[in-house]
Amino acid sequence: MERYGGLVARGYDLLSGEPLYGVGRRLAVTALGLRPGERVLDIGCGTGLNLPLLADAVGPDGAVVGLDRSGAMLAAARTKMSGRPSVHLVEGDAADPATVVTAAENGSFDAVICTYTLSLMPDVKAAWDAIGDVLRPGARVAVVDMARPTGRWAWASPVARLACRLGGADIDAHPWETVERDLTSVRSWSRFGGHVQVRVGVRR
Repeated sequence: MERYGGLVARGYDLLSGEPLYGVGRRLAVTALGLRPGERVLDIGCGTGLNLPLLADAVGPDGAVVGLDRSGAMLAAARTKMSGRPSVHLVEGDAADPATVVTAAENGSFDAVICTYTLSLMPDVKAAWDAIGDVLRPGARVAVVDMARPTGRWAWASPVARLACRLGGADIDAHPWETVERDLTSVRSWSRFGGHVQVRVGVRR
């Protein structure tokens, strides 16, 4: 994960386009309906942009586990979440079942959130299968990712494709399609001409 090391990790929050992409992030966290005391897994947590929202939702008696392949990004997240004992950060690959089980710490999760991360993975199904193994029956699942903008936002499509390419994401991956096959009660949202896609449902 050299792409997200060093200077990139330290400056990621300034470059991440939160005025645009934070909309999907906040919508997904709210739609998950997290309750105090629950356990939630944040896949590809990066510098921890989701973590304060998740930690506030589950409270001090809950647990938030952030999993990411980049040690540099996790270092930034660790600084951001200093003083939050309910947040645990794990370095590893979400497509590796052993890593995901380690992140679960012999427990299961009430919810999982994947924001702008599954489109970075070469094998979305492998990652989703590994994640599914640590979700309890009826766990809530949120996927936020990107697609090519259309309609009145179509002018931004070349910029969106370039940004995804530079970040290592596949804008045409549509990873929510893989995940939602295993979900019920799926709700969907689309923002900015469909560029930001949000799916929230319940694991079968």
